[in-house]
Amino acid sequence: MKSQIIEELGQTDILLPSLVAEGLAANDRIKVRMSALQAAVQHARAPGQAMADLQAECRAAGIAPAAIATLIGGAHMAAEGRIAAPNLARLMKDIVDDVTAMIRAVKAGASREDEAFDGRLSAMLAAGVLDAAADIEAARIARLTGMAENGADSLHRMVMDLHKALNRLAAGCAEEVIDGAHVFGLQPGDHAPVQAFMRGLGQTRALKFDHPGLDTMATRSGGRLLIQNDIGTTDAHVVVIAVKANAVTVTYTDVHRARARFFVALFDKFPATWSGLDRHAADGLGDDGTFYLVTGDYQADSADERDEFLAAVGAALVFLIDWNKARKLLRSWVAKNDAAELLGWAARHRIGHRAFLELGGDELIGAAVRNAAPTRIGFGERLDQALGRDAAVDFLKTAMRVSTEALSAGRSVRLVRDQIEAELVRHLERVDSTLLAIITRQAGLAHDIAAGLAHHLAALQAGRSADGKALAARASRIEQKADRIAIEARKEVTRLNARPVIEQMTDSVEQAVDELEQAAFIASLLPANVDPALLEALTGLCGTAVTALQAVASGLAAAAEVPDGQRVDSEDALACVVRLIDAEHDADLREREVTTRVFAGGFDVATSLSVLELARAIERTTDRLAGFGHLLRRYIISDLLA
Repeated sequence: MKSQIIEELGQTDILLPSLVAEGLAANDRIKVRMSALQAAVQHARAPGQAMADLQAECRAAGIAPAAIATLIGGAHMAAEGRIAAPNLARLMKDIVDDVTAMIRAVKAGASREDEAFDGRLSAMLAAGVLDAAADIEAARIARLTGMAENGADSLHRMVMDLHKALNRLAAGCAEEVIDGAHVFGLQPGDHAPVQAFMRGLGQTRALKFDHPGLDTMATRSGGRLLIQNDIGTTDAHVVVIAVKANAVTVTYTDVHRARARFFVALFDKFPATWSGLDRHAADGLGDDGTFYLVTGDYQADSADERDEFLAAVGAALVFLIDWNKARKLLRSWVAKNDAAELLGWAARHRIGHRAFLELGGDELIGAAVRNAAPTRIGFGERLDQALGRDAAVDFLKTAMRVSTEALSAGRSVRLVRDQIEAELVRHLERVDSTLLAIITRQAGLAHDIAAGLAHHLAALQAGRSADGKALAARASRIEQKADRIAIEARKEVTRLNARPVIEQMTDSVEQAVDELEQAAFIASLLPANVDPALLEALTGLCGTAVTALQAVASGLAAAAEVPDGQRVDSEDALACVVRLIDAEHDADLREREVTTRVFAGGFDVATSLSVLELARAIERTTDRLAGFGHLLRRYIISDLLA
């Protein structure tokens, strides 16, 4: 392979791989030294604040940390806005030497850019921008480390251009390719960690789909193996991994602080030590001209553990591409924290978000809302407001998974849209099922009162003792509990923007509970020795109410299954509606029977009034339940029509 490189590039280029390695190492050192200059300015201006700690970055770049710490710690303001610091002149000279090393590597590649770089450096030297001195103007440091938006040259801009040129050279003159990584100057022991990194990268690389990025280079420099990946197309978004024996140092830069935190969180199962997110200024990068740098150190106990970590780093990189774009999209449908957690879930489950974005993302969800729930989810309304937080997150997980599966299998976008719309419908149906379950709880409480009342009347009819006060007190407690459930149901109906008929059903059952509580109260006031024939008629009337409430529970259970398309469930639910109407008719007849017996029996006033009021309260209960039945029928028919 070396012979081929010499033939292609010329005999004088035999040293190109090592020069490129030196140039890339010089690039790493310059970044640390420019960060040190910025930190020195900050410390000189605000000596009382915590001093920036660049030890991890220094070690990763092969620079003695003590010298940099001394420079930053000793920085102070001098006359006329100048910054003085120990070893400042040496630092400036080292920067010039590093730039020279980068240019030398580019020139070795016979690049047409070499003369331009020489000219740019010469212009800076002639202008005194890179002069070595014991003190320097703070403004000059800003010009050195920033990139002016008007296109004017700067040290930072030139270093970035040199770095890009070196990356192109490194890819073009690689001595070998290991599992897709362009490598040169490696030793036999370097192959295993490179292969481990590429194995992880290969496990998830397909999830970027057509997006560019994830090109990898590796070289040996300063006794360490260096693995570099460009991730995507964003400037200042890069990862450099240094491997020495079983120690791994990961240096990661990003323009988005949140994405940098996300990256670190992906390795929570590894006992790595991560630095804080240091903020660096660079005009033209990101929204506010800053980027963030984080360094992680992992000391493995064995080569296998080291390689497992390297594979994890490789596998994680694809989930950084377009991460912020996906987060912004998801934040329009769920809360900010849930959007980030969704992306974390997608990464950990090897689903990712790129397919979701490529297939339309926001438009996929918007179309599902317009087609499947135009009246349930308003324009601009978040999904978690319409479905509830858990359901909204679960729906978006499905949308991301379906998108990845479809794009990976080459299925049509139309099919993906249909699947997502169907999933949204299912979640909306689950919302209704949740609300129907609340109404079922109400009906259960009504049944408790009716059953207690029937038991009380049966005891009186049999001549047994019955505690009317206990009956009324228990019915009152149950009614209060039912009121709280009704309030909860109305809140959920409003929050989830559910169909109005559900709230109307809630109201009907609540009214039935109120009538039963009133009936229990009247029963507690019945005089002693009520005629057994009257008690028998009242017991039969109460049994009709119990039967009606059983039909309510059965109808609700069947209605909850109707959206799944089960014909038998719709028939069962409609049959319960018929039972409710029949129960209401039966209660009318029984109430009239009680009324007839009272008027024909010559009973005292207290007996007559209490029996008549009790019968009417129970009969009104069945009226309310019959009204519920009509509402339940409307609910079922609307589902069948849909």
